[in-house]
Amino acid sequence: MADAVVVGSGPNGLAAAVILARAGLDVEVYEASESIGGGCRTGEVTLPGFHHDLCAGAHPMAVASPFFRAFDLKAHGVELLTPQVSYAHPLDGGHAGLAWQDLDHTVDGLGRDGGSWRRLFGPLVRKWEDLVGLVMSDLRHPPIDPASLLHLDPGVELRFARRVLEQSTPLWNMRFREDIAPALLTGVAAHAIRPPRGIPGAGVAMLLGTLAHVGGWPVPRGGSQAIVDALAGDLKTHGGRVYTGHRVDSLDEFDEVRVVLLDVAPAELQRIATLPARYNFALNRFRYGGAACKVDFALSGPVPWQAKGCDRAGTLHLIGTRAEALAAEKAVAAGRHAERPFVLAIQPGVVDPTRAPEGKHTLYTYAHVPNGSVEDLTAAVTAQVERFAPGFRELVLATHVRTAATMPAHNPNYIGGDISAGAMTLRQTLFRPAPRWNPYSTPLPGVYLCSSATPPGPGVHGMNGFFAARHALRTEFDIRNDPLELLTDHWRI
Repeated sequence: MADAVVVGSGPNGLAAAVILARAGLDVEVYEASESIGGGCRTGEVTLPGFHHDLCAGAHPMAVASPFFRAFDLKAHGVELLTPQVSYAHPLDGGHAGLAWQDLDHTVDGLGRDGGSWRRLFGPLVRKWEDLVGLVMSDLRHPPIDPASLLHLDPGVELRFARRVLEQSTPLWNMRFREDIAPALLTGVAAHAIRPPRGIPGAGVAMLLGTLAHVGGWPVPRGGSQAIVDALAGDLKTHGGRVYTGHRVDSLDEFDEVRVVLLDVAPAELQRIATLPARYNFALNRFRYGGAACKVDFALSGPVPWQAKGCDRAGTLHLIGTRAEALAAEKAVAAGRHAERPFVLAIQPGVVDPTRAPEGKHTLYTYAHVPNGSVEDLTAAVTAQVERFAPGFRELVLATHVRTAATMPAHNPNYIGGDISAGAMTLRQTLFRPAPRWNPYSTPLPGVYLCSSATPPGPGVHGMNGFFAARHALRTEFDIRNDPLELLTDHWRI
């Protein structure tokens, strides 16, 4: 019988499993799908030889995450390829904002707003490690490395908070004089699938915007599957076992197991467990947010972007002006489909030729839609790409669509197509999934949550699994060593 079981093999579940196994525990992972990875999988869904990321595609958080920096993806065979332009935001008329990895290059391309962009991001870029320690924490304690308190700049919290407040109020346009820079920033804020003029969206914009000028927004060679394959490989090296095609329908299955970590949405926890009424009531209040309609394209050539520099971008935000982005996201928040939806596009072929046969390309896109939407937005997404890349339609060899309503069949954590595993409201940013001092513990003895429904929230960073595993090790096994040391191969129990 295993010492610990992890249900769900997404990045968080596998991160937790790796830490537990390296601590000397006998660990088993159970995955309902026939393949591991959760929201970090790659597959041939259009034509043979075209490899598409099925959810997560670009990985700025994997570069910055304390867990993955300690785990060292490169040492485990994962090659992260970084486009020169982290993200681009085309506008009508052949213009585009370009967020280069180099901050100076970005500033030079923003005209009269270049200085404002430098003042906005420069202080955060210089202190990016402190910023990551703050934002990727459990939102309950100081940074995970106590030694960092010796050199932590307390000003980074104030700078971050001041910028978030500015960009979440009617003051958000005061800094800018032209159209490109505010649109460029709003596209990043829309990753929260919330109206971008709000605290959660502004926080996402400040974090991801900063990382764009530090480690960039890389894509793994061969696809995002490489990240979870590396985690699973390390787990097996340390004696762990992974079982796919095993759907857990009741926690009673693990009655004899000392600790169970669940990389599942709160609704899935309610499905498989009998919970105390008070905790169950709190989980019933947990809200799922705006959703995604995912459309993948197999192309006969690269996307013919009209604006110069977009051909170098790994990620693009296709919506137009700041006002258009705000209107589109407000429509989704109100339960309506935007006439011109916000579309996030990733073109991995900019740096990774292995994603498609020679000379051909893949294009990853998703459009923001209301939760539970059954609409196929292939036509609307195609129109948005064509808007900024005339001639795109002629390149399309095949498409594959996954509507919001069908997302849960691919990943049960995506309730109604919510790829953030819970609405990114201010309350649910701070109190995911319920108002508890330890958000990873549950009232059930030895049972912990480690999914994106816990702090610090969504993204391929593994920190949810890290924190849950740390609590389990300390509480259930009285192992109090720094879990990050477990990832260095210099320490064993």
